Amino acid sequence: MEAISKHEGKVYPLNRSNVDTDQIIPKQFLKRIERTGFGQFVFYNWRFNDDGTKREDFDMDDAKFDGASVLVAGDNFGCGSSREHAPWALLDYGYKVIIAPGFADIFYSNAFKNGIILIKMPETQVAEWQEQARNGDFNISVDLEKQEITDSSGKTLKFEIPAYHKEKLINGWDDIALTLLNEEKITAFEERGSLGIR
Repeated sequence: MEAISKHEGKVYPLNRSNVDTDQIIPKQFLKRIERTGFGQFVFYNWRFNDDGTKREDFDMDDAKFDGASVLVAGDNFGCGSSREHAPWALLDYGYKVIIAPGFADIFYSNAFKNGIILIKMPETQVAEWQEQARNGDFNISVDLEKQEITDSSGKTLKFEIPAYHKEKLINGWDDIALTLLNEEKITAFEERGSLGIR
């Protein structure tokens, strides 16, 4: 997992609540074995018609939002099934930070495990940023160590994040990396076991 302590990026405002994982990555695209390549299918049913042409009533693909890496969404983001493909798709598309009033519990855990910074902010603040971002020229900067967000207007706000997830993100530790931090202890334990020592 790539370490991340600071990120600044363009905001895409997703003014929808209760966005479930099937909307993030529809089930017909879950057959891939590897973690990469899912980004092209993120929010597919909102972005494309049945014949594969782009829909005009969903603006994520507008040129003004090219390169957006901060998603500001409505409450209860990531609800529905527990598919880990959802954070894979969002990260593969380019979203490094997701800000919302609240997240579904399993998605919250899965996204952190895959290196996405999730930040909970009040609905009023989320609505303000969504409005400011509509023209595609609004950025947000996140400092994970200081736990601060600074927007294009210069406003700086503090945010809370579980210390466990913060440490993993800053160091780029996934669950395997955390286990390997204790490699010497694990090896010693295995050696004691092979000798019949407990």
